[in-house]
Amino acid sequence: MFVSPLIFVVLVTLFNGILSKSVELTFELPDSAVECFYQDIEKNTSASLEYQVITGGQYDVDVKVEGPNKQIIYQQQKMQYDSHQFVAQQTGVYKVCFSNEFSTFSHKLVYMEFSVGPETPLPGMGDHATVLTQMETSAEEIHKVLNRIIDHQTHHRLREAQGRKRAEELNERVFYWSMGETLAIVCVAFAQVMILKNFFSDRPTLYNRM
Repeated sequence: MFVSPLIFVVLVTLFNGILSKSVELTFELPDSAVECFYQDIEKNTSASLEYQVITGGQYDVDVKVEGPNKQIIYQQQKMQYDSHQFVAQQTGVYKVCFSNEFSTFSHKLVYMEFSVGPETPLPGMGDHATVLTQMETSAEEIHKVLNRIIDHQTHHRLREAQGRKRAEELNERVFYWSMGETLAIVCVAFAQVMILKNFFSDRPTLYNRM
């Protein structure tokens, strides 16, 4: 299982015996911080990592995947999103680390999906001794299509969240810019009134003093 002291926004863990393990989560990555997750993987087992930075800074993060003997399997710097598949060369604990050390004030919100093992088959399909019937074949195709639909929906939700966050940031900038312009206009108007008031004010002259 993955271990982290973070408070997860979304955490979905699915297990099916020892054949398939999948973890899908969204977590906060503070500025100047590194967060690592750990997973036991058997030798010759396939695994895949997919991630995307949803909000924060320039929407980038450093990512590294290490094997049991500290060998680097995958490493990227300042990536917004990416995916990587690999096959475990030995049994042990594999580590996935996300780093935000290059950022001194930007918190990041990162989505990650880490899958280990083959896709979970439909009940009764894995140990099928005979040729699949037409109904079973159709059910398997529908199962695959539904999985693809779930993946597309997840990606659309991530893009929607990213676009909404950018729109909120743009709206905030426009608001502060408008407040600054309003304050500047008020200050200029006040200065003009004071200048005009001085032009028409009654000042004592030499003739009036005499």
